[in-house]
Amino acid sequence: MNKGILGFYSLAVTCGLVVTLLRAQSPPNPAAFDSITVHRINVVEPDGTLRIVISNHASFPGIIRRGKEDSFRRPQAGMLFYNDEGSENGGLIFAGHKNAKGEVVDSGGSLTFDKYAGGQTVQLAGVDDKDDRFSGMAVNDSLNTGQLRQRVWVGRDNSGAASLVLKDAAGKKRIAMEVQPDGSASLAFFDSAGKVLWKIVPAAR
Repeated sequence: MNKGILGFYSLAVTCGLVVTLLRAQSPPNPAAFDSITVHRINVVEPDGTLRIVISNHASFPGIIRRGKEDSFRRPQAGMLFYNDEGSENGGLIFAGHKNAKGEVVDSGGSLTFDKYAGGQTVQLAGVDDKDDRFSGMAVNDSLNTGQLRQRVWVGRDNSGAASLVLKDAAGKKRIAMEVQPDGSASLAFFDSAGKVLWKIVPAAR
C-alpha cells in the first residue's frame, strides 16, 4: 500500500472517530428539556391561525373571533381552544384567591366546549367561594342571540342537594330528582310555570 493511500485511510479513520465522539457528547434531541417557565404559549397552524392558548392571568386573552380580539376581563388563568377559523370554542380555566376582607373569591375551575361561533354547549364546573358552592355538569342550548338555556344539570347545588334536573327548550325545569344532605329523596314533575304537578317521596319505614 503506497503512502498516499495510507494517508487518505488515516485521515478517513480520524474523521470518523471525531464525528463519533461529537455525536456521543451531543444530546440526542437538542430541542428536549426538562422544564420551561413562560407567561403564555400560543399554538398556531402553519398559516398563523391560533388554535390553543396556555396563559397566566396577566396575559390571558379577551374574546377572540376569527383572529380578532375584543377586550374581556377574566379573573382566571388556563387554556383556551380555538376552531379552524381562530374563534374561541372552549377552554379550561381556574382561579382562586382571597380579597382584602379575607374572603375566598373566584375559586374553582371550569372545562367548557362551545358550538361553532361561540356559546357553551357542555360545561363541567366546580366552584367553592364566598358566593357559590356547586359542582357538576351542565348541558345547554346555545341560541343565536348569544344566550344560553340550560337543558340538563347533574351535580350539587349551593344547598348541598345532589340533583338531576331536566329542562325544556325555554329553560324551564320540568323534572327534578334530588337527594338532600339529610338523605331525603324525591322525584318531581313541573309545569311550564314551575308548579309541581306530581311529586314522589318515599314513605318512611
